[in-house]
Amino acid sequence: MDLRAHWRGRERYTVFDAAYGDGARVRALQEAWRADPARPARLHIVACVPVRADLLPGFHRIPQDDPRLSLTLLAAPLDTALAQLGAQPDAFLLEAPAGTGFARPLARIAAREARLFATRLDDEQRAALAAQGFVFDGSGAQAVFMSRKPRLPLAPLAERRAIVLGAGLAGAAACASLCARGWQVTLVERHPAPAMEASGNLAGIFMPLLSRDDNLPTRLTRAAYLYALRAWAQLGGIGAAIEGQACGVLQLARDPQHAAVSRAIAATGQYPPGFARWLEAPQAEGLLGVPAPDGGWLFPQGGWARPGSVCAAMLAACGDRLERRFGAGSVVLQRAGDAWLACGADGAVLAEAPTVVLANGAGARSLAQSRALPLAALRGQVTHLASDSVPALPLVLCREAYLAPAANGIVCAGATYDLDADPQLRASSQAENIERLRGLLSDPRAGADAPLAGRVGFRCVAPDRLPLVGRLPDFEAAGGTERLRDVPRHPGLHALLGYASRGLIWAPLAAELLAAQLEGEPLPLETALADALDPARFVLRARRGQRGQETGPVHDKLL
Repeated sequence: MDLRAHWRGRERYTVFDAAYGDGARVRALQEAWRADPARPARLHIVACVPVRADLLPGFHRIPQDDPRLSLTLLAAPLDTALAQLGAQPDAFLLEAPAGTGFARPLARIAAREARLFATRLDDEQRAALAAQGFVFDGSGAQAVFMSRKPRLPLAPLAERRAIVLGAGLAGAAACASLCARGWQVTLVERHPAPAMEASGNLAGIFMPLLSRDDNLPTRLTRAAYLYALRAWAQLGGIGAAIEGQACGVLQLARDPQHAAVSRAIAATGQYPPGFARWLEAPQAEGLLGVPAPDGGWLFPQGGWARPGSVCAAMLAACGDRLERRFGAGSVVLQRAGDAWLACGADGAVLAEAPTVVLANGAGARSLAQSRALPLAALRGQVTHLASDSVPALPLVLCREAYLAPAANGIVCAGATYDLDADPQLRASSQAENIERLRGLLSDPRAGADAPLAGRVGFRCVAPDRLPLVGRLPDFEAAGGTERLRDVPRHPGLHALLGYASRGLIWAPLAAELLAAQLEGEPLPLETALADALDPARFVLRARRGQRGQETGPVHDKLL
């Protein structure tokens, strides 16, 4: 198998390997790419692997040292992987596939004149592939996709210049993903420094989400959590380049019924112990040193990080491809020909580019182009306590609230979910946090007489509690649209919004997803998840609501 003649002179080239094995073939492809002076500018490899103990089900984007290379592992059966893959491979590597069910989904995503290299195909499998448009050579081991069926268009190669609005976790991650791909980015922030709003808390918790039915939020959070761990390691790691601790997180069961559901999930054996482990009360109490009446889930790779330090590490990775415009105040967007202008309150142009990424949280509600999105700002007050006022914990403890281990003499506890817009610390929110803290520790005196200290931030939240990632819909032009792909969009305008309380782990993968959409790369998430995050979903729901249909949340079965 030699792809060099096929990939030469291209800007991007995508290979699908149906049998990753030990990764030797993928590494050989990458080495062949490095050695070829006429190589494509970017090589994307998607490889199917069996679900195994060290690789959870789903899509896994694996960061590479060279940003011109991407590797996505799909832990799923071949038919499922092909059906959920958002890519148009230029080459397929097949090795003894089972049955013939793979032929149709493989042809559905194949690029025009894609090459197929196969070993140990039988006559029935060749016939199934031929029926879908693959023309085999005399050996029966190679084929070219010659179907005339319409192909979904690849994203056109973008002019790699963008404006990113907002310098919190969402915006910093967007800058890092785009700059790594060679984009020139202007970051516009209304405050004089990054991470001054919701991303300014002293501690953010990172942990996965479990559910009985492995629903959309669970799959998204699992993929994002695992990607964030890999991305942070590439930036220098938690506890080094990033302030925090990968000390583990213990999520206590709410009550005996919750514990029973958790035991049932644990009994399935679907989670390796390095990812999630159920602890009965004696085990949990032995780990904590405080009561844990109903047991809890231990997430050994979880922990806490200061979001501002994560932002700083991501922005530092951008190098000289990033231009910072801080202290911009209120910003409006104006269309000028094929470009967008970000203008200050005085009308002065702060930045100009064909692409804009809205990563400004609840601030997106003030922009004319995005004010129709159903976003809300939920107030969250975090309480800061002196470290000697509560028991010293070896890890993060959480249930309805969280308690992080002490850092710099301060323990963070919280946070509230309030519907008002009061930016000031208040005693009632402090009392709520202290009450939950006492429930976590089973100690009615914990935090007694603590002074009013902490921080207030506002989370940007969508009605379905999922983020908004992708092209911004034009609500006014939507008309009778019934499908996501037909929703009219504002040209060059994209969203990274609605991260609620999970911005720390959602931000890196969401930025990768958006960058992949902009670049025409294989998506790092299954297409069902990418569609569930599309901001245009709210256009369709608004229409269904007008017809009196259900418009409730997309998930209601969280653990």
